[in-house]
Amino acid sequence: MMNKSALQIARATYKPKVPRTLEGIVKIQEGNPTESVSDKEVIKKLFPHTYGMPVITFVEGTERASYPAVNVGVILSGGQAPGGHNVIAGLFDGIKSMNPQSRLYGFILGPGGLINHKYMELTAGIIDEYRNTGGFDIIGSGRDKLENEDQFNKGLEILKKLNIKALVIIGGDDSNTNACILAEYYARIGAGVQVIGCPKTIDGDLKNEMIETSFGFDTACKVYSEVIGNIQRDCNSARKYWHFIKLMGRSASHIALECALQVQPNVCIISEEVEAKNRSLDDIINYIAGVVAKRAENGNNFGTVLIPEGLIEFIPAIKRLINELNDFLANHDSEFRMIKKSEQRSYIIRKLSEENAELYASLPEAVARQLTLDRDPHGNVQVSLIETEKLLAEMVGNRLAEWAEEGKYAGKFATQVHFFGYEGRCAAPSNYDADYCYSLGFTAAGLIASGKTGYMSSVRNTTAPASEWIAGGVPITMMMNMERRHGEMKPVIQKALVKLDGAPFKEFATHKDIWAINTDYVYPGPIQYFGPTEVCDQPTRTLQIEQAKK
Repeated sequence: MMNKSALQIARATYKPKVPRTLEGIVKIQEGNPTESVSDKEVIKKLFPHTYGMPVITFVEGTERASYPAVNVGVILSGGQAPGGHNVIAGLFDGIKSMNPQSRLYGFILGPGGLINHKYMELTAGIIDEYRNTGGFDIIGSGRDKLENEDQFNKGLEILKKLNIKALVIIGGDDSNTNACILAEYYARIGAGVQVIGCPKTIDGDLKNEMIETSFGFDTACKVYSEVIGNIQRDCNSARKYWHFIKLMGRSASHIALECALQVQPNVCIISEEVEAKNRSLDDIINYIAGVVAKRAENGNNFGTVLIPEGLIEFIPAIKRLINELNDFLANHDSEFRMIKKSEQRSYIIRKLSEENAELYASLPEAVARQLTLDRDPHGNVQVSLIETEKLLAEMVGNRLAEWAEEGKYAGKFATQVHFFGYEGRCAAPSNYDADYCYSLGFTAAGLIASGKTGYMSSVRNTTAPASEWIAGGVPITMMMNMERRHGEMKPVIQKALVKLDGAPFKEFATHKDIWAINTDYVYPGPIQYFGPTEVCDQPTRTLQIEQAKK
């Protein structure tokens, strides 16, 4: 028997709010044929059976349809994000509302569970234990990739054995890319299995016109903002430390930007701005050191600096180095592993182009070594292992020491460093994420009932009251483009970066110079689950600003 906290017991009674169209009789409304976001001819050729499908919108119907019982499989793929359990709960309730004899099977520990035939049936008793809870522990998650026909066929064996007619993959951009490829393959061979995706990632980089936000982003940012706010309160109390805080977000700075909008730090580096303005590492150091020096002139030898996890990849010169390292290591991994660790750095320097060899040689030993560690499953540098927060804190300290010798700086500089990552991934979902995720799951059930495959569950208009949300589905091919992975061009869902001409960044840019010098901290406090709607049901500042609802 699971021991439960007072909060868990209270949250178990919470009933997620859903769009009005999901509460009664539902019918689908199809839009116009769609195209991929880019590389249209290539994507169309790769996905002939699932390309060009229309966007689906659920609207209120008048005639109740009868649905046959259906067995559905579900996979949690990739890193955890708050609300995953509610997606499964919504999916379960959705298929049961259409036919009580429908059954739901969860594959254990991600896509590997499908490949290795590890599964469990998810019954009402199990589902009820996990409603409105954080984590993915109901069935676990994993990072195995579904990418070749042997895996697809192995998975099909268990799907056929369990008479599963639809598979729902809950994941980020790469997991949904795999869902798209799987849907195309099953459609091509006539497997009789639908594949539906759900948009998950706390990084917030799975978003577009039809996917307003990925689930978990709201909760994770609220968790991080609470802790940053606590640090800023401590910072403003002790008045003796500069806190360098790295936040999750390898490919985009959405978390850092959202947290900055919530807490108003002295410095927040936005990776996309660094790249667009061709800033060097030295430029970043000078900028932060300049803010420190200016605050010191006012007697404030303390402050906060927010740093996106993927910053180092966005510094143009370092990005060029990483790209060459990725390609080189993808093709010479076995050879590289045979080199003694003490000789690996000199070996890499000999193999790189002159410009990148010079930059690589100039990096601190620890950072240089971190750049050559094992790649993630997608062939990329594991930037979370690169201690950017320590690198910047140390280099800013060195720059200030130089300025002190030149008589340009007379303050005191002491640092504390932090990395907030795992703390936000399994938090109990906010009301927004609890509602949004449940609606995504229920919508996935509707897409299955409508016979769709190769679609991602979509719920829009989410800054309005939940009853006014718009549920439906978007073809995954609509989000695809071609990118280089492991040295080859591959079809993948295009990541959404922070738009420098977008309203959220402009809002930040308007205030950042004032926040840099003044102590204008905001202390958001913990996630509010109960209370006035203006306190407990607010979406992210990013969504509010994007939709001009402040």
